[in-house]
Amino acid sequence: MPRWPARAAPGAPSSAAPSPPPSPPGSSFGTVWFGQDVSNIREVPDHQEVFVDPAREESLIFELLDLKGEVEDGGSALWFLRDVANEQDAGDNLVVEHSGTVELAGLRSGEAPAVAGTAIGKLAVSKGRQGREAQNIVRLYLANIRLKNAATDLVITAYEPLLINPLSESAQAVAAGPAVPAEQAGCLPMSEVFRLAVMNFDVHDWNLFNGSG
Repeated sequence: MPRWPARAAPGAPSSAAPSPPPSPPGSSFGTVWFGQDVSNIREVPDHQEVFVDPAREESLIFELLDLKGEVEDGGSALWFLRDVANEQDAGDNLVVEHSGTVELAGLRSGEAPAVAGTAIGKLAVSKGRQGREAQNIVRLYLANIRLKNAATDLVITAYEPLLINPLSESAQAVAAGPAVPAEQAGCLPMSEVFRLAVMNFDVHDWNLFNGSG
């Protein structure tokens, strides 16, 4: 039996959510300097940690999944990117912009630093249960860290809206049209949020993996 539930599509942040806390929220994977912890607003699956900035419709998600042993290490990030796109009915419009690997000096895999596969793509997705007529254009950043000793794939995803459809529910929280650049809004760019999340990743509580089998 799988130890972790199947992936659940990330819920969209509520525009009525409370303001971000003054100090960074804690995580089983360390400290996250982004947005607010969604578990303080609604129930989040045990295998996920979700952080959002409701003012910008951006999100950062950490997700534990059973190790996909049939997927090659070198192509795992692209595999998960396409899997996420397919789950959001966007597999036919996904445009892959980048893929590669990055060494994680702070996380060890035996004697060597762990390696994360990364992939970035642009896709059109609808919020919640809305149809294709309300699709927003978003950039999806994804990293896959293979925790083979724990038979687990750790997937980090970050969503950055590029264009908000006026028919989308997102237009109630942010203005329709092209997204305001992060620097102009006084925010850290999502590309940098993602980079920091991946490069500073660590597991502070390996007991997460105990007793699972």
